[in-house]
Amino acid sequence: MNRVLAHTGARYPIVQAPMGWIARSALASAVCNAGGLGIIETSSGETANCQAEILKMRDLTTAPFGVNLPILFLKDDAMLRFICDSGVKFVTTSAGSPAKFVAPLKAAGITVYHAVPTLDAALKAVGAGVDGLVVEGAEGGGFKNPEEVSTLVLLQAIRRATPVPLIAAGGIVDGRGMASAFAVGAEAVQMGTRFVSAAESPVHANYKAAIVAAGVTGTVVLNKKSSPCIRALKTNRTAAIAEAGLMPADTFSRILDLYFGGDMEAAVGLAGQSAGLIDTVRPVADIIADTVAEFFVEAARLGAMARAGDFG
Repeated sequence: MNRVLAHTGARYPIVQAPMGWIARSALASAVCNAGGLGIIETSSGETANCQAEILKMRDLTTAPFGVNLPILFLKDDAMLRFICDSGVKFVTTSAGSPAKFVAPLKAAGITVYHAVPTLDAALKAVGAGVDGLVVEGAEGGGFKNPEEVSTLVLLQAIRRATPVPLIAAGGIVDGRGMASAFAVGAEAVQMGTRFVSAAESPVHANYKAAIVAAGVTGTVVLNKKSSPCIRALKTNRTAAIAEAGLMPADTFSRILDLYFGGDMEAAVGLAGQSAGLIDTVRPVADIIADTVAEFFVEAARLGAMARAGDFG
């Protein structure tokens, strides 16, 4: 049995990434209603608004959903306490050590997966008692480890080192990518950029259009010599930051003007290399249905090779 499906209760092993301000009830419920697992973000730091979004999910879907707790971004334990009392059954943790979070979450009957960008982080998280891992390769958008390791390599390294269930994240937008992740040990995939550009995503049409227009070299990794290191769409603003080498302190101060106002130079638009594989804005249900169908086509093709003992 697929362990991620057992842990999440979702119909399909497709998880929506917890993008700050974006991964709220409108998008997450659409993913849940289409059979995937929607995740509500809390990285925006808007505690009351995120709590309201979690409560709103119960009016928008009867399917299970999850919440992300980005440890270094939490001001206090208010969100942790809220989640433990909320009835949510699946949580991903990220951005820090999950050690102090695992016990209270599990005591509340919650399954915990931790997002990791390195093998060392994976081993520490497993040692802390998490139930599974979200393996984030360098292809993905948003906050990254400056020592880049691709999803394909990182999955194999972590699979060799631990038997816990893995969710592959970074560079995946369709069933072909999903099949490749399963081939090296994943039991689910997480997609961020693909869902940011979906019809139900709350972001401005300009942001979606920029993702659709981007090629496979349409993103850039910024701030490698400082923190946070991020992957974002190439724009005039990101080109200037790349040239300077360091991000200015106000880089994200107008992020909402980019996300929801459509000013693509107001801040940096986070996106993964998978933007180069996205050529249209599509409804969430179509994205998930086509991903599942293509996954089984690819799995059948490889299965036929195995049965025939031929690389045909």
